[in-house]
Amino acid sequence: MLSELGQWFWQERLWFPEGLGWADLEDRDGRVYAKAQDLWVALPIALVFLIIRQIFERTVATPLASLLGVKDTVRLKVPHNPTLESYYCNITKNPSQSSVASLCKQTGHSERQVQRWFRRRRNQDRPSLLKKFREASWRFTFYLLAFIAGLAALIDKPWLYDLKEMWQGFPVLTLLPSQYWYYMIELGFYGSLLFSVASDVKRKDFKEQIVHHVATILLISFSWCVNYIRAGTLIMLVHDSSDYFLESAKMFNYAGWRNACNYIFIVFAAVFIITRLIIFPFWIIYCTWVYPVTIYEPFFGYYFFNGLLMILQCLHIFWAVLIIRIAVRFLTNNEKVDDDRSDKDETDESEEEEEEAKDKNHVKKNGPVQNGHTVYNNNHRKKD
Repeated sequence: MLSELGQWFWQERLWFPEGLGWADLEDRDGRVYAKAQDLWVALPIALVFLIIRQIFERTVATPLASLLGVKDTVRLKVPHNPTLESYYCNITKNPSQSSVASLCKQTGHSERQVQRWFRRRRNQDRPSLLKKFREASWRFTFYLLAFIAGLAALIDKPWLYDLKEMWQGFPVLTLLPSQYWYYMIELGFYGSLLFSVASDVKRKDFKEQIVHHVATILLISFSWCVNYIRAGTLIMLVHDSSDYFLESAKMFNYAGWRNACNYIFIVFAAVFIITRLIIFPFWIIYCTWVYPVTIYEPFFGYYFFNGLLMILQCLHIFWAVLIIRIAVRFLTNNEKVDDDRSDKDETDESEEEEEEAKDKNHVKKNGPVQNGHTVYNNNHRKKD
């Protein structure tokens, strides 16, 4: 059954234009072509990335965080309470008012004590600034090096300047060593991100990140198998061109360098919009969607490849809305750039400050208060 499924999956009419097939990609006359089995190399590369990341975060990112003055918030630990812990882990981390009242009866605590317990417990689960900084610094390092390496691999290639060159001679396109390693390293890196997603900082766009990683891995793998390598290298270069700006802005944000964070973020927003909302859809997708049909009839692989690109473009639009919202808030109100996708720590002081404000308002209206009674001249109450 698996053999039959494999034969159906790899049939030539699904992946190639009419008249072309896998035989066209067999090595001959010293010319080497991409093969599906090459993708297995990405698995050990992904594992190597996971190991390198652990070493990097301990030996480079942590000392760098200390140098930049990254300071973790001191979080108060909640006292152990089996009833509240069970509710927190099994039901919800944010109990409703009626649930708080029910928990008060079960534990004998006041509403404020129960609410404070849940606030502190949620804070305990939030990642520390140091963890966020180390993660951002690792991604910054990879994206910057990947962009430089990708630019070096493509700077002398004609399809970087004339996108129609992507399809000249397709699918008989010789594989270059630089293309091989560019692909395997990128695929291995995104594989490592997918492996580490459970332990990485979870943001509000967690599901979108998973979709992005899976779509990217499928796109890289598919483009490799059917020799869409020239298009694939351009797509990877476009994506790497802005990501390192974002990660560096995060690093300065965690370090408290507000101005550096804000201005780098504005540069990131400009590069992101130009590369993801202009170059990617109007140059690259145009050249993969419109131009190929002038050479050959559309086939399943053509639709599948462009469908993955459209998924990525939808994600680009989603993230662009978040980015523009943050940038406009900064430019109009000079507010600090914050990642809207991250949860903020909840402070215990907020509730107490509200109570103090109420007391001050009461004092202004009725004068000083002592033991719940208004105090008059010489500390004599009115009835005295």
